[in-house]
Amino acid sequence: MDTNSAPAKRLKERGSRELWLEAAYQVLIEGGVDSVRIQMLSDRLKLSRTSFYWFFESREALLEALLDGWEQTNTRGFVAAVEAYAETPAEAVLNLLSCFIIGKQFDAGFEFAVRSWALQSDDTMQRVKRADETRMEALRVMLCRFGYDEIEADVRARTIYLVQIGYISMQTQETVATRLIRIAAYVRIYTGTEATGSEMARFLATFGYRPGDNGQPVPIKRGAG
Repeated sequence: MDTNSAPAKRLKERGSRELWLEAAYQVLIEGGVDSVRIQMLSDRLKLSRTSFYWFFESREALLEALLDGWEQTNTRGFVAAVEAYAETPAEAVLNLLSCFIIGKQFDAGFEFAVRSWALQSDDTMQRVKRADETRMEALRVMLCRFGYDEIEADVRARTIYLVQIGYISMQTQETVATRLIRIAAYVRIYTGTEATGSEMARFLATFGYRPGDNGQPVPIKRGAG
């Protein structure tokens, strides 16, 4: 018997903490928190139910880990986008809007699932409320840095944040092209300023677009080869 292969075999039979957590994330997105059950995850992963307990003490511990992951992805991603270098309030807002459109720093599906979960759990609702305040405070600080007074910074922060969360809560479906057409107007409404041509060009280039002659974004044509 190859004794060196025994630990690897046991690991394969148990999976890993990350594997169980990723499965729980997928089930949460697909079916809500009530679907996140140990037996369901076991069946999905084709692993024994008892192997779950090598990584989590209980279902509650798994749910706590999911919320930790949500905060790491969405709240930290949001705050990082708000705190990214910007020379103008328009550029700062473009940084944030880019985070929502690209989706790597802010997972909209995860956000919707956690907010739906919060409707069933007071503890989860409290975490959501703390996250909301952390994110809005980051926006207020950013706006104050650009010279808005406290009241105006607060109202603008709420406008920016509640619109973005409204998109998620209403599960609004738009193409990237549609969202890009509206970006300049959003920046104007959110900040009271216009994004410069160079700011819009840098922003649009992230998505493979450039400003057109009429100011509307047009796809960048890639050269053959």
